[in-house]
Amino acid sequence: MPCLDISTNVNLDGFDTDSLFSDLTKAFVMILVKGSVALSFGGNREPAALAEIVAMSVINTEMKRKLIATIGSILQNKLCIPRTRFVLKVFDATVAGKNSKL
Repeated sequence: MPCLDISTNVNLDGFDTDSLFSDLTKAFVMILVKGSVALSFGGNREPAALAEIVAMSVINTEMKRKLIATIGSILQNKLCIPRTRFVLKVFDATVAGKNSKL
């Protein structure tokens, strides 16, 4: 299962992240959420997020669409980040590992 790293400009101080982690854990093994990040999207600092997924298997287009929909819904419902202000970056670790000497 993939790992998820979310950076957002939303201040998470005092926010109960348990329900956020609970929802995200259904799809991801490891989750990292960083709040209060200096992040501008579209030239302004309204709530926005960048999510990065590192997967140990190929994530095809259909899977990406489902992940975008799932993560987007959670961010909108839990952190009030509109789906239009969320970007997902996917990294396939198996491709990088094929040329690795480790």
